Amino acid sequence: MPVEHYENFPVASILLPRHLREPIEAIYAFARSADDIADEGDAAPMVRLAQLDSYRRELDAIDAGDTPTQTMFARLARNVREFALPTRLLRDLLDAFSQDVVKTRYADFAELREYSRLSADPVGRLLLHLYKRATPQNLSRSDDICSALQYINFWQDVAIDWKKDRIYIPQADLQSFQVSEQQIAEGRVNHAWRNLMRYEVDRARRMLLRGAPLARTLPGRIGWELRLVVQGGLRTLEKIEAVDYDVFRHRPTLGKPDWLRMLWHAAFMKA
Repeated sequence: MPVEHYENFPVASILLPRHLREPIEAIYAFARSADDIADEGDAAPMVRLAQLDSYRRELDAIDAGDTPTQTMFARLARNVREFALPTRLLRDLLDAFSQDVVKTRYADFAELREYSRLSADPVGRLLLHLYKRATPQNLSRSDDICSALQYINFWQDVAIDWKKDRIYIPQADLQSFQVSEQQIAEGRVNHAWRNLMRYEVDRARRMLLRGAPLARTLPGRIGWELRLVVQGGLRTLEKIEAVDYDVFRHRPTLGKPDWLRMLWHAAFMKA
């Protein structure tokens, strides 16, 4: 389930097969450290972008068959080669982190979807390659799950993102529902805001349910891991609805009763 900065990576979950924890942790270390470059500290944008470019050069070295000298990249190289992982997906993550440095608004859902294609979808695709289950149908379903989970994070974190001068709700949707950035700044919840959030929540739910059959396709513990991930996303959406979409004052969190509920629903998930 979500772990600190890089929300979509199920690092070292007890449900993951033991032999996959090492490559997953190696990929996570790469993703989280790059994410920190984009988001943490007070470095200037050009400095952040230059540091992310240094990560790309390390991937170039891995693709060329060289072994990087830095421990994190050497570990990554070993796992990329052992599991035949496509470095293109790691480059997509870097492109998303670079975008985070310079872009704070998204014109429409198509633009936001392209961002999640780079920032969220590679996570699921890398895991499917590790599981040796990267079929076209599985990849498509994984994309729906990963992007939906990212949107759910966006909708529950509207207030947090605003403090970083970021708005992930598409500008076209804000205009369509007559919600202004000033209203977000004020945390003002009215009929227009509720209609907007209902629309975004419903879209994320549809995507999550469209991808959910993947959880029954994957075998054993990895399937159970994904069932819980899906149920966590669905439960978070229910909690957003339960507070009448006031995510400014009631950010959804999952507690022990929610986990018990999620386990129950995971056990009876339908394909």
